[in-house]
Amino acid sequence: MRRRSRSCGYEYSAIISKESNVKRIGIIGSGSIGAAVARLAIAADYEVLIANSRGPESLTDLIDELGPRAQAGEVRAAAEFGDIPVLAVPLAAYPNLPIDAFAGKSILSTGNYYPHRDGRIEELDTLESTTAEYEQTLLPDTLIVKAFNNILFPHIPNLANSLPRTALPVAGDDTAAKNRVCDIVNALGFDTVDAGTLAESWRFEPDSGAYTPIYAASADGFKNDYLADPGAPVSAGRLRTLLTASHRPDVGARQF
Repeated sequence: MRRRSRSCGYEYSAIISKESNVKRIGIIGSGSIGAAVARLAIAADYEVLIANSRGPESLTDLIDELGPRAQAGEVRAAAEFGDIPVLAVPLAAYPNLPIDAFAGKSILSTGNYYPHRDGRIEELDTLESTTAEYEQTLLPDTLIVKAFNNILFPHIPNLANSLPRTALPVAGDDTAAKNRVCDIVNALGFDTVDAGTLAESWRFEPDSGAYTPIYAASADGFKNDYLADPGAPVSAGRLRTLLTASHRPDVGARQF
């Protein structure tokens, strides 16, 4: 059947068939964001292969929770499982990735730069580069697309398939790669807004005007205990307004 769907902020037509190929997605990183994305993927009828730096044996509890469409594997296997791997690891972990396994692929990157975790990175502190552009230099033979990096992990399940539907920003330099990632984000339960290129992705980095607090149900409640905040939908129109009004943060002054 033919379905009208949103991809990166515009309408497009897609042919959906019950006989279509099995959907598969590999996720590198089993922390809060990686696990949240894995749960949405399973709910959306994807087969999932998830990996982390500690090895498949460390993922037993998560795989048991996710069920029979999920499996644990090595990072290389996750990178090669499906067309678009999800990368949910700290910047410091990039040098340990099997770079050749990602070559030629579009990558959905969920990460941010947190100096307390990643150490100080001069290119980012001086605004010479956005985090996404820096990631692209670390994985030069790929197409980095940013998504899921401006929303807290507890808000991901709470706002997936919300009514009204919640929108997430998506940024990338390659239009086709960006649209493919938008298709995944749509399938996982969110509308998407085209937030521009990797150079413009600062608009939804930490401390910008379109970062995690925009999804809070209560500003005071979020400030007091952000993990307990249930979240509230943000429409595509509202997100576009926030992205336009966003300010580039002083990354060099970031303490978290």
